[in-house]
Amino acid sequence: MKLPKQYEWLAKETGPKMLIEALKTFGIKEQPGTGDNPEILAWAEETGLRKVYSADSIPWCGLWMAVIAKRAGKEPVKDPLWARNWAKFGVNVGQPGLGDVLVFQRDGGGHVGLYVGEDSTAYHVLGGNQSDQVCITRISKQRCIATRRPVWKIAQPANVRRIVLEATGKLSTNEV
Repeated sequence: MKLPKQYEWLAKETGPKMLIEALKTFGIKEQPGTGDNPEILAWAEETGLRKVYSADSIPWCGLWMAVIAKRAGKEPVKDPLWARNWAKFGVNVGQPGLGDVLVFQRDGGGHVGLYVGEDSTAYHVLGGNQSDQVCITRISKQRCIATRRPVWKIAQPANVRRIVLEATGKLSTNEV
C-alpha cells in the first residue's frame, strides 16, 4: 500500500531504524470476520508471543510494536501486547521526535504507535491496529500518556526531530 500524499516524505527518511521497519509493514490489514491474516500471526511467532496471541481479532498494536522493535534490534517491553506497558520502553522524552514511541489511553485500554509528526491538537501516529490495519492516523495529544525514545548504542539518528504537519483528516477516537 502506498503512503498517503501528506506522508510520502517518510519514504525518504534514513532513520530511525524502528521507523524504517514500521514503514515496511504499512498497509497490512487484519482479516475481517473469523479469518486471520497469516502475516500478523507470524509476528506473534517471530516475537515469541504465539502462545498468548492467536487471532488478529485480538488488539494487536502492542504486537506490531514488538515486532518492529525486535526487527530494529531493540528489546521489546515485558508483556508487549499490553499497549500501556510500552510506557516503560527506552527513555522518557518531553517533546517527541520522528520515530519515538507514543502511548495513549483509550476506552478499554491503551494504544501504542510511532510519532511521525503533529499538528496543534494531535499527533500523527504510524501504528498497527488503527482501523484494523497499519496506517497513519491523528490521535489527540490529550490522550497521550507517554513519549518514549529508544536507547541508542552509538548516536541518535540526526533526523529524529519534531515535525509539524497540517491538521488534515479526522481524529481517531478508538484504535481497535
